[in-house]
Amino acid sequence: MFASEVLVIGSGVAGLSFALKVASFATVTLVTKKACADTATNLAQGGIAAVLSAEDSLDAHVRDTLLSGDGLCHEDVVRLVVAKGPDRVHELMDFGVRFQKGEAGTGLDLGMEGGHSCRRVAHAYDLTGREIESALLQQVEGHASIDVLENHLAIDLLLESKINGRSGNKTDRCLGAYVLNRETGEVEVRTARITVLCTGGCGKVYLYTTNPDIATGDGLAMAFRAGAKVANLEFVQFHPTCFYNPQAKNFLISEAVRGEGGVLVDASGTPFMHKYDPRGDLATRDAVARGIDAEMKQSGADCVYVDISHREPDFVRKRFPTIYRTCKQYGVDMTHEPIPVVPAAHYMCGGIQVDTWGRASIDCLLALGETACTGLHGANRLASNSLLEAVVFAHRAAIWVKDNWPDIQRLPDKPVVPWRIGKARPIEENVLISHNWDQIRRLMWNYVGIVRREKRLQLVRRRLAPILQEIREHFYDYLPTADIVELRNIAVVATLIIKCASCRKESRGLHYIVDYPEHDDVHFKKDTVVDKFDA
Repeated sequence: MFASEVLVIGSGVAGLSFALKVASFATVTLVTKKACADTATNLAQGGIAAVLSAEDSLDAHVRDTLLSGDGLCHEDVVRLVVAKGPDRVHELMDFGVRFQKGEAGTGLDLGMEGGHSCRRVAHAYDLTGREIESALLQQVEGHASIDVLENHLAIDLLLESKINGRSGNKTDRCLGAYVLNRETGEVEVRTARITVLCTGGCGKVYLYTTNPDIATGDGLAMAFRAGAKVANLEFVQFHPTCFYNPQAKNFLISEAVRGEGGVLVDASGTPFMHKYDPRGDLATRDAVARGIDAEMKQSGADCVYVDISHREPDFVRKRFPTIYRTCKQYGVDMTHEPIPVVPAAHYMCGGIQVDTWGRASIDCLLALGETACTGLHGANRLASNSLLEAVVFAHRAAIWVKDNWPDIQRLPDKPVVPWRIGKARPIEENVLISHNWDQIRRLMWNYVGIVRREKRLQLVRRRLAPILQEIREHFYDYLPTADIVELRNIAVVATLIIKCASCRKESRGLHYIVDYPEHDDVHFKKDTVVDKFDA
């Protein structure tokens, strides 16, 4: 058994910044299932939205966020996050993040993105996530109080009720996690007074996604199995513009391309977004994704295009160096021709339900970043608000832990039961995993995508049922591997997305269902909350 005072699961911006803040008074173990830099943060191109210029205002950022969230944002949370945003951006700069400066060398070069009424996106060209990740990793590496464990995958949370038994109606307490050491194959018991889930999103539940391969909803699935409340999982954001090329896996064409004048066009070069939204190419992501989906269905085309070739080539190459190089590598010169794009699963607006300090419904369990549902995003996330949410809530969570540290209970004296192996054996045929993995992802893409129907939701539940039953029955028959654990997690997350989508009998934000095309504020202007006791 390995004990530390704080266990952080995930190494994106939320996990790294939280770890740095609590390491001043506690020992921290940071677990990440691949290398530290294999995160969604590292792939983030656009930037971080905050009020950083005299031309902008906190009220304008709040209004834009509320409008994008389509009636489901928690306004108190929106105001809190927006108000704290500028300080957190300047703190990132103190950590060494090099945001792009303005032409005069003073102030920041702020980008424009869909849904924003003002330029407010601090960026490092189209490598913002990598710049932030790199700066925070430099601070973490070598820190005396932070132990970083790469190639370690959390399997399940440790609960006090499993050791002492649940007494009355007392809320359960998290005591750490069972963690698979991918190098040795051993399952380690990692105990902690505070456990923080920052495992990112769940885009790999879908066949096509902009997310990294690690995005299998691990934290969400673990928390749900432990009894934590989860919320708003019907709101899966499909980024409108993923590069359409079978060999360019998961490559995103940043929304900033449209912010700098890029136009969505069909195969003949005709713009079309004005047919679907008066805001045109700079509408919010839900509207743009639905517009592209409708255009492709009407024309039968495999993709649409984003065209920024009317801008000066030098500007395009300088502003979007990574996008330019990648497109050129696959035969597309974006300075002279349009880029083929399709929507792809991008961001989970729901997650583990937390309060304004990042606390889940299980004691001593926190959730941050895309893993959490804070109330900021509502039914649709405003572009570049995700990194903002991550750093603001990581800061608040660290404050809460520090302020309450003397009162947070010590770990119980009773030993934790090790992971039960029993008669489990190594899996010999990975086709058993890959087949079910592929089936789940195709079913989710075809039945629970950008546009939904009640009939399709009913059908997908029936088609998934035998796959889920097979996974439940045989999970403990085999020694755990990353593939088996991730398959189990995407199966749980798929079920929860379908459950939440079936509960919301209206169209709102990212959840568009043909049977109920209008808002129903009387019955559904509220969060969809589920836990394992009523799922």
